[in-house]
Amino acid sequence: MDDQSTPSNALPASPLRPEIVRETRRKPGLFGRLVKAMIVVGLLGSIALNLVLFVVVGLLGAGLSEDGRVREKFVAGNRHGDEKVAIFSIEGMIVSGEGFFKQQLDHAKKDIEEGNLKAIVVRVNSPGGTVTGSDYMLHQLKKLTAGERRIPIVVSMGDIAASGGYYVSMCVGDAEDAIFAEPTTTTGSIGVLFPHYNLGELMEKWGIADDTVASNPLKTMGSLARKMTAKEREIFQALVDDNFNRFKDVIKQGRPRFRREPAALDKLATGQVFTANQAMANGLVDRIGFVEDAVDRAIRLARLDKKNVKVVKYKAEPTLSEAIFGRGQAQQQSVNLSAILDAATPRAYYLYTWLPGLTNSPR
Repeated sequence: MDDQSTPSNALPASPLRPEIVRETRRKPGLFGRLVKAMIVVGLLGSIALNLVLFVVVGLLGAGLSEDGRVREKFVAGNRHGDEKVAIFSIEGMIVSGEGFFKQQLDHAKKDIEEGNLKAIVVRVNSPGGTVTGSDYMLHQLKKLTAGERRIPIVVSMGDIAASGGYYVSMCVGDAEDAIFAEPTTTTGSIGVLFPHYNLGELMEKWGIADDTVASNPLKTMGSLARKMTAKEREIFQALVDDNFNRFKDVIKQGRPRFRREPAALDKLATGQVFTANQAMANGLVDRIGFVEDAVDRAIRLARLDKKNVKVVKYKAEPTLSEAIFGRGQAQQQSVNLSAILDAATPRAYYLYTWLPGLTNSPR
């Protein structure tokens, strides 16, 4: 027979079944572990930062508002002195006399009433601004120092104190040696501007017509859409002359010399700007010196013991928005219809600039 027999010692065949192979997980390398660690740290840091932010907002919210406040920064003298001299700031274009100026004013009033503030140094660094805003600031400063607790006031001019900036400086009244200009100060520019721009030809070129309906032709005085009429120019000139005479009267109140010699003031009131040396030679300022010299003069006028004087500077306390997002972001202003209309409104300026109508912005 050809049949093949199975050897007696052979194993029986096993049934077919799948074999389960266990996969060996590889441990992440050093780079992978670093990436994971960075992700975890980033998440934890983000959570911690948000918690800190909430705490800060909570703490700041109790002391900050969107209106802002004034804080005092110690700058010189005896930090623990009982008698205070404050540096009051007027910077940039003068518009309404509100904003930080008003905040400083209210803070100083309270300090004077409590008997702490003994003298004020007004630090002026401004090219001027609107007639009304300049006059408001002058009025409030004179009122501030003329109450029952009469205190001396001294002016320290910075880079520029021209036109309305010079107008406000007359807050010193008849005080002697009370207006200080730095060696590089530009001042003067005594005069009035009433800006007007005739865009009529440009509008005609672009096919734009002015169809304004008014109750009287004079209602559209100062319109940018056409040339100024002779009658309008006469009216505006009278307005300028009236404000110009007021400017000179204010200077006479603050500079006694020009009360005695009005013709000398007329020679200077041409709108010309002067260097510090020229201003001093012409009697527009009293001394050439820095803010510390003005502070020393205020101390002497108030008859204070210099060893017991604390000199502080008024600073704008950041608002809640500024504290969270930063001052730059919080102060960004977009151009809006209100700003455009405000800039186009005919008005008189005590301002040293060649483009007055476009430098204004609502506050």
